[in-house]
Amino acid sequence: MALVREQDGKRLHVESALMGESLVSKEFIEQLDIAPQERLYPDIAIVKIGGQSICDRGVKALPGILKEIVRNRKDHKILITTGGGTRSRHIYTIGLEMGMPTGVIAKFGSMISEQNALMVATLLSPWGGVKISHSDIVKLPTFFAESIIPVMHGMPPYDYFAIKPKVGRIPIHRTDVGLVILADLIGSKNILFIKDENGLYTDDPKKNPNATFVPEIGAQDLLNMDQDDLVIERPCLEIIQNSEVIEKVQIVNGMVEGNITRALNGEHVGTYIYKQ
Repeated sequence: MALVREQDGKRLHVESALMGESLVSKEFIEQLDIAPQERLYPDIAIVKIGGQSICDRGVKALPGILKEIVRNRKDHKILITTGGGTRSRHIYTIGLEMGMPTGVIAKFGSMISEQNALMVATLLSPWGGVKISHSDIVKLPTFFAESIIPVMHGMPPYDYFAIKPKVGRIPIHRTDVGLVILADLIGSKNILFIKDENGLYTDDPKKNPNATFVPEIGAQDLLNMDQDDLVIERPCLEIIQNSEVIEKVQIVNGMVEGNITRALNGEHVGTYIYKQ
């Protein structure tokens, strides 16, 4: 890139498409010519272990799921993230009652998610489980070369800078969002949410036995349905729609033995939510 000197001769600039342009101009951004996004690590499967649905069940759920992941480690590179669960909800309640801002409440949630990541990594340590931080993402190829199973807490690193929602102060970018942002970053082709439900329903099946199972749906269609409750956090759908590399995410019932293996092998288990 060439250097360009201002007319007054005092400053030099690197000549580029962005030089002197407003980065908030919709027209400019729409016309900006950019290269397609690179998939950094498309062969890495990202698996989120739910907090409330899995981790909080302890010995009744977590060991079986981790054993299935270990059985698949030779055939798949698996990066695990963790949710927060019931303990997050408890600290959110206390924080809201004490008038804490959204950023502090988000930090609370990060701490709980990190506790679950430590627990999962410790349980996996005999098979190479290691708790990693967000800044360790660039080390993923090295981890897998050394037969490590990396475990990362799922809360996105907004923390004190969490965006306040329209209503209330509970952060809307939580551990589901963290998984989808991470998947977009590395260009993963296999993105699994491990929960205790078979997938997406037209309503909460735990509350409404007449809810209908949805095997696959487009992210925009799901947004347009404007359901009161969702099996994943609502901002995930917008991220999927805007992503250049995410094709779909998969919601899998990890309480059914073999489901994780089938999903890792590309089988349609549970629900697909795909980019339209």
